[in-house]
Amino acid sequence: MYEAEMTGVQSKTAGVKPRMSRLGWIEAMWAYIFISPLVLGLFLFYMAPSAVSLALSFTDWDGLAAPAFTGLANFQRLMEDPVFLKSLGNTFLYTIVSVPVTTALATILAALLNQPIRGKTVYRTLYFIPVITMPIAVGMVWRWLYNSEYGLINYVLGQLGLPQPNWLFDENIALFSIILISIWSGIGYSAVILLAGLQGISGSYYEAAAIDGAGKVRQFFQITLPLLTPSLFFVVVMSFINSFQIFDLVYIMVGKQDSMLDSTRTIVYSIWENGFKYFDMGYASSQAFVLFVVILIFTIVQMIFQKKWVHYQ
Repeated sequence: MYEAEMTGVQSKTAGVKPRMSRLGWIEAMWAYIFISPLVLGLFLFYMAPSAVSLALSFTDWDGLAAPAFTGLANFQRLMEDPVFLKSLGNTFLYTIVSVPVTTALATILAALLNQPIRGKTVYRTLYFIPVITMPIAVGMVWRWLYNSEYGLINYVLGQLGLPQPNWLFDENIALFSIILISIWSGIGYSAVILLAGLQGISGSYYEAAAIDGAGKVRQFFQITLPLLTPSLFFVVVMSFINSFQIFDLVYIMVGKQDSMLDSTRTIVYSIWENGFKYFDMGYASSQAFVLFVVILIFTIVQMIFQKKWVHYQ
């Protein structure tokens, strides 16, 4: 009888949601207050400008007069614009080369810095300095190193009797010269992320592998790499996103010269050039929307395929 009554009471209260206490309301209120600056900043500086940019991509606007609606004309123009298609190809080439090389070198560097060596804190700091250095300073130093007349690199090559290429003005190698700088300046950030992932791997795995007779190389490929895949996934996704948005190095290294090399023109540089040099804001906005779609597709593809190669402990 008692069990039947309790069952009836439970059935009556099953669909009733518990009321939040006064303390719960206060905590929720303070939670919304604390996150409101971030949400407001996200809306004002990201979501709202993105929505306005999308709307402008369907117009012809010079930044001064009222925008004139043109429909899909800007996107049709993109598909027929050889300069934009070249910029898209350069950006893909830059990404495909820089991201794998940077990730591979950062993995090796992180593994070395994770070893019990003397002065490893100093080495970590040295490798991370390029990350916090202003891109303008990095670009100016490398422009001097790449200088075909008095640059240090060509001086050393000349002393060795090797060819002295024109690093920043040769269509065949100019983009790869910029890729080399991006690898040098970005390897420290990826290495720090991967180093944190390495330090999160329990030492018991290596102890068990050593008991079974596994050497260092086998431990690295069968323990370290599989357990490091979550950090590798984060590094790869962020590197892809950043690589598609490369602008500062391109502008500093070659963008300030009289004629921009077609082999070094990227999507973001093309957006800046059309929007703030030629004042064709509508066309620049359509390019920005295409860039957004490309990044979104690559990110979604990586999120789907990460289930096949990312392993969590």
